[in-house]
This record gives sequence, structure tokens and C-alpha cells, in this order.
Amino acid sequence: RPTRAQSADKLRVALIGVGGRGGAQLKGLSGEQIVALCDVDKDNLARAAAMFPQARTFQDFRRVFDHAGEFDAVAVSTAEHTHAFATLPALQLKKHVYCEKPLTYNVHEARVIREAAAKAGVVTQMGTQIHAGDNYRRVVEHIQAGVIGKVTECHVWVSRAWGWHASEAEATAAKDIVFVQDRPATADPVPANLDWDLWVGPAPARPFSNVYVPGPKWYRWWDFGNGTMSDLGSHWIDLPFWALQLKWPSAIEAAGPPVHAELAPASMSARYTYDADGDQPALSLTWHQGTSKPEIWTAGGIPKWDSGVLFIGDKGMLLADYSKLALLPEEKFAGYTPPPQSIPKSLGHHAEFIHACKTGAPTTCNFAYSGLLTEANHLGNVAYRAGRKILWDHQNMRITNAGDAERFITRPSYRAGWQLT
Repeated sequence: RPTRAQSADKLRVALIGVGGRGGAQLKGLSGEQIVALCDVDKDNLARAAAMFPQARTFQDFRRVFDHAGEFDAVAVSTAEHTHAFATLPALQLKKHVYCEKPLTYNVHEARVIREAAAKAGVVTQMGTQIHAGDNYRRVVEHIQAGVIGKVTECHVWVSRAWGWHASEAEATAAKDIVFVQDRPATADPVPANLDWDLWVGPAPARPFSNVYVPGPKWYRWWDFGNGTMSDLGSHWIDLPFWALQLKWPSAIEAAGPPVHAELAPASMSARYTYDADGDQPALSLTWHQGTSKPEIWTAGGIPKWDSGVLFIGDKGMLLADYSKLALLPEEKFAGYTPPPQSIPKSLGHHAEFIHACKTGAPTTCNFAYSGLLTEANHLGNVAYRAGRKILWDHQNMRITNAGDAERFITRPSYRAGWQLT
């Protein structure tokens, strides 16, 4: 049976990854009983251990599960390419799991984790803290109340541009934190605090370089991450996914610079086609990142926000970001009455997870939901790397018109000792 702590008890938590986003998990879960800490970086581990001296410490998260009887829940905050490898054994042991976004590194892993979570019957939550905000709730209420009518088109854009740039000047203009155009020809010394082999994990082995770590520089590299789309799509595409109750796209096409063998693009777009589903008509949803912006910006009366989501319905438009929303055209909606607030205020993303573990209450970013969102985000990159429109058979997890593109659905192979089973 799934482990469940009593409401008055402290949840026993193992944290895998305690630097970077792992620090947010340490803070959000610090009121519970932290029984295990794991990080490939000894400095990160030492800082966390000073806060929780009673906790066991590990560098290899595979060893954490040798002590499965000592914890009820696991929080995963490793680099993207190892998320599934820390999450799957936890689910198989029927432990509750909080995993940072993106849930997995590729489409195949998203499907594996989603199905494993359903089988385990435990509490799950993907770490997309913006989902807990009030503004997203108000947007969902407006869309589902039909304030702008039936939505048939949606645009999502972010100004962030992490990835391959044509020049250092372009990278600087895009506020990227690192400029790199190819895999380094020489290796840098491995920091004494870092177990580089463990950090690489299931990915193909390569020499250490400062262009990968420290910091989230690995986002850019296909072997370790999937660029801006995978990272920020988890936050921004979340809003239309929630509001329109989306599931699987039927077709995806992308545009951007020539595909780089090593690095994700700084700027690109991806257009998803969703077939009609119940009351939701067929939908075109387009993602834009970096310098790519919606063509509809040329229309009058649409504010050019730095990042945002634009819903286009048959009765008007709704523009939103993390903290605000606007109905367009403004004159049409002057003096309108907002729909009732029907979605309860969040306890907070971590608090919601803790409460669910202790009471069995639902979470809003459970893996049933976030697995679908993650799969869709990865398909945008699959279409980009394939260089053509792809038709997606979600039931069989196949691309029906471009078999050679299926190599981007999963890794061709995992390193020895890192099988996803």
C-alpha cells in the first residue's frame, strides 16, 4: 500500500538534489522530517547537512533507495536528464514524489513516469510553482466560463533565449548566461567537490567542462536538457493546458535556425494542432521563444508584453502572464463582471503536496496532468529537430509520417548502470 503519514505526523522526506532548485525544496519541506540528503556536489551536500544534521547523506541517489523503509516521500531536484531515474524507483517503492520541472528528459520517460505514478497510486507533484498562483486561477475561470467564447487559437511567448547563438553579441543581447557554439575541444579540471561521472548519469560520457556546470548551463545541451522550451514551457504552456484541458496534440511543426547537433536553439517556434475534444473546438497553439514573436503582434491593440499567453476566442481575446490578465479589445469588456472565483486558493505548491501526502487530497500538478504537459513540450523540440511537421499517434507513442524522427522520442541507449526499469 502507498505510504501515508497521519495528519499530525511529520512526513519523512528524502531530498535528491539539494543545490539550485533543491534549495527551494529544502525550504518548502523544512517543516517535515528530512531523513536523507543527496547531491553529486559535496559542497551542496555539506550545506544541507549542516541544516539537517540528523539526515543520512549520499552522493549517488541510487543508494538512497537502499534505505526505503526510512522515508515516505522523495523530492527530486537533479538535472533534467536524471529526473526519471530518481523518480521511477521511488514510485515503484510506492513513495510520494515531488519532482522539479520538467518532469522528464524526453517523451518516452514522461510516458513511463506517468504510467508508473498511476500504478503506484501515490501523491505526486511537479514543481511548477507558478501553477499555485492566484492569477492562473483567475485566467482558467475566465476561459472556462466562456468570457471570450470558444478558444480556437493560442500563442505563448517568452523572451528568454538559452541555447545556441550566432555570436557572443547576440548571446549578450539575449541575456544568456553563457556563450558557446560547440562542444569544447579541451577538458577543464573537474572540481574537487563534484562527482562528474554521477552527474552525467545515463547520458553519454564526456569530459568535464565549465560550460555544463556549475549553474543551469546544461539546459542548452541536448544530452542533458532541452533548452528554453522544456524549461519554461513547463510554466507558460501550463496555463493553456490547464484552462483548455488539453491532452495530446495530433500534429506539431516547428521553425527556427538550422538544427545544431549539440545545442538547443536560443530562438524557435512550435505550432501544435489539437483536434476537437468535447466542447473544446480544434485548437492551434503556438510557442515562441527568444526573438520569435507572434505575428498577431502586428495587429493594433495588443500589448507587447515581454512574455505572455494570448487566448483568441470567438467573442474576444485574453492576454495573461504570471501576475495579470487583460481582456481585449478593451472597449468591448469595459465594465464587465468577472466570473465567480471557483478554484480554491492554493495552500502553496509544497504545502499542497505535504497536505495531500497526509490526507489523500488531490494535487493540481500531479503526474497524470504534468506528464501530459511534459510530453507535449518535448514534442515541440522533436518536431524542430526532425525538421518537418510530425503527426503524433499518442496511443501507440509513434510518429506516423516521419519514422526517422522517432529517435528523438527516447535515448538510443542509456549508459551501463542507468537503465530505466
